[in-house]
Amino acid sequence: MNSGPDTTNNPPATAAPATANNPVAATATVITNIASLVTNDPSLGDGSPLGLIRDAAVVIDGDRVSWIGESSKAPATDNRVDAGGRAVIPGFVDSHSHLVFAGDRTAEFNARMSGQPYAAGGIRTTVAATRAATDEALEANVTHYLREALRQGTTTFETKSGYGLTVEDEARALRIAARHTDEVTYLGAHIVSPDYADDPAGYVALVTGEMLDACAPHARWIDVFCEKGAFDGDQARAILTAGQARGLHPRIHANQLSYGPGVQLAVELDAASADHCTHLTDADVDALASGATVATLLPGAEFSTRAEWPDARRLLDAGVTVALSTDCNPGSSFTSSVPFCIALAVRDMGMTPDEALWSATAGGAAALRRTDIGRLTPGARADLTLLDAPSHVHLAYRPGVPLTAAVWRAGERVV
Repeated sequence: MNSGPDTTNNPPATAAPATANNPVAATATVITNIASLVTNDPSLGDGSPLGLIRDAAVVIDGDRVSWIGESSKAPATDNRVDAGGRAVIPGFVDSHSHLVFAGDRTAEFNARMSGQPYAAGGIRTTVAATRAATDEALEANVTHYLREALRQGTTTFETKSGYGLTVEDEARALRIAARHTDEVTYLGAHIVSPDYADDPAGYVALVTGEMLDACAPHARWIDVFCEKGAFDGDQARAILTAGQARGLHPRIHANQLSYGPGVQLAVELDAASADHCTHLTDADVDALASGATVATLLPGAEFSTRAEWPDARRLLDAGVTVALSTDCNPGSSFTSSVPFCIALAVRDMGMTPDEALWSATAGGAAALRRTDIGRLTPGARADLTLLDAPSHVHLAYRPGVPLTAAVWRAGERVV
């Protein structure tokens, strides 16, 4: 497992382990009797990429982790939680989702499961429903799926626009998303708007002009679906570079349905992530291995479309940083469950349970260029999940079983 780029736009607050000169606050919370604690710091515990500490404890002080170590050495605090010999892992970092939408594509899924192939054109169905929905309905939908994800251990998520495809509908999607996360992505270039079906160049001009002006204040990222039936390499380059000029950082839907220029473009533009990465040449893999762009794999999409699985083993063996995310959307991957995606990655994509967990936590953080999340070390944000199991391996070993016993996000217990 590649440790990922060591850059961040959200540096963690500094916090040292407790010592005689730097005691843990009495009002802090200590979680003790942890059978196995995943820190994602290889300098700790067993020295593996997961930095596993057995019979461990962790102290939460405010919104940060302030101490970790053996349970027998845990400092005294007013608040104490007994993990009961269960595992604690970092909260999942879901770095790719599409939660601002309305409507349902059950009929499309049913048809696909009856033998009809998936095509990107199904997005238009959701565009029509989303345009017709009220702000209140869209926000209620976002809130519903975020709560669903939180109950399964997801403490950080990225989400995109892309189902409005007009200036006002894209801007309102981002305004809604920004009320729930800092990781907001402008995806006006999801597909060519039906309104511009006969003028794709005109739509690219809109996406890079008036729509970008309206959306940039509400987003951190810019994305484009670089694929046959969506946007070609030249169009994708124009869209991403326009976003960069407005201070947005690029990410890209790349090489999902076919071989194409998306991955190479992502690395060239130092995109934080190239997402999907299902159809890769050796040159694509080499480019990812030599750059800082994370390969974000989205097995829920392959599961829901009966498509070819991404070859995670090939990427990992080449030294590529890999993230795992849900791609939660109403068409091609209608799941909010990172544990489900971990099980798929282990079963069908050649990942070990350790690699899959790292990719769903520290890997997702790398895909968002964050170092304050996805790990449990002093100074990191106190995002952690208590599993109803003695080991993180149970996430793949017991697929479909709700193993989340408790969740803390920014130091507050929320499940």
